[in-house]
Amino acid sequence: MTPDGPDRPKLTRTAALWTLAGLVLLALNLRTAISGVSPLLGDLQRQFGLSGAAMGVLTTLPVLSLGAFAAVGAPLARRFGPSASLTGALLLIVAGILVRLIPAPVALFAGTALAGAGIAIGNVLMPYVIKRVFPHRIGGLTGLAMMVMSGGAAVAAGLAVPLDDAGGWRLALAVWALPALVAALVWAGPARAGTARPAPVHAAGRTPDSDGGSLLRNRLAWYVTGFMGMQSLAFYVLMSWLPEIMRDQEYASATAGLMLSVMMLLGIPTGLATPMLAARLRDQRPLVVIVMALMALGVGGLLAAPQYGWTWVIVLGTGTGSAFPLAYTLITLRAGSAASAARLSGMAQTTGYLLAGFGPIAFGALHDVTGGWRLSLAFLLLWLVPETLVAWKAARPDQITTTPPTLFPAEPPTPAHATSSADPACAGAAEPEPVRGTGPGPGHVHAEPKDFAHPVRTRRP
Repeated sequence: MTPDGPDRPKLTRTAALWTLAGLVLLALNLRTAISGVSPLLGDLQRQFGLSGAAMGVLTTLPVLSLGAFAAVGAPLARRFGPSASLTGALLLIVAGILVRLIPAPVALFAGTALAGAGIAIGNVLMPYVIKRVFPHRIGGLTGLAMMVMSGGAAVAAGLAVPLDDAGGWRLALAVWALPALVAALVWAGPARAGTARPAPVHAAGRTPDSDGGSLLRNRLAWYVTGFMGMQSLAFYVLMSWLPEIMRDQEYASATAGLMLSVMMLLGIPTGLATPMLAARLRDQRPLVVIVMALMALGVGGLLAAPQYGWTWVIVLGTGTGSAFPLAYTLITLRAGSAASAARLSGMAQTTGYLLAGFGPIAFGALHDVTGGWRLSLAFLLLWLVPETLVAWKAARPDQITTTPPTLFPAEPPTPAHATSSADPACAGAAEPEPVRGTGPGPGHVHAEPKDFAHPVRTRRP
């Protein structure tokens, strides 16, 4: 049964547009609370009298928070429903931003961790909502989300210093609480209606969205997880150290900072195009080859010919701007259902961001030991080899299934099994678990009924 089958309630146009607006606002708030801090690090260090080591912890804390709290996203959605969970996540971002305004170092760190927790939950649940509500628009909506996310990060970074000059560091930080609050109010609509409850349990003792088995025993799930983690490490290494690398190559500080901004801005068009192209392809391995070749060319260029810095920045911006959207899209494409997408998203992002958090530390430590960047860049270039292999495995046309198919078709669901929900993010809660079929790719799947707890019996003559 396809996602448009009789088990999936039809969404009204208003509900679909409301959910689309919620997704755009969610994406907008998944980077602003983090990217708006980096340009203010000097002011914050002077304001709170922090050491260089403490500032290093502050810059690493958001990434570690994303990894530490990503694992709770899927359980929260199962317990409270997606809309209520996303409302809570956005309110956590608001609370984290406001806590950081308290003039105390502990508040600065606590608020950053709190905002990171909200962002982590939002990161995990976005693929769930896209897979559940818009199963035939995965590429376009994932691309739109990536574009809005990158654009929001760039705007927050660009406005930080002007806002600081106009009203101080508190204004520069506090302004991003407003869009997060607006997004929370949008998602609170269905949540307040009481429609974001967990799906009802069927007679077989399973929820319609449940999947049997563990993703930890699924090889494809680990490939997707590995690609997410390895590309995240490479991105955060470059985001943290690219300006320093360029300054050591005798580029002016302003120019080095502009290079980083350009690298991040290139993520806007590539973030839109990559998911759309990936969703159209049966096999995403050609995209892996292109993206990883760009990454290798950019890092190798910095190592061999750093005097052509602008060329390598543009190449790296295109590569890093495509790698994360590709990894994010593979989560949705490889998952067999919306529930699997949420679980896989939590698994991939927990591992990915925890791994990424230690990348900049190790990269900087190598620089301290050697007094230069050549060994650090050489290790980053070497890192791209296993990343390419893992990405190649993750991009093969396959789909993750943790529920074995039935040998006999089950009886049609009775009215007692029917479910409906006014929450667009819960729409189609009775959708059966898709399993891999014999079609040409992930888009060609069939769904087996999940109720296989009772054996098929024949009547005695």
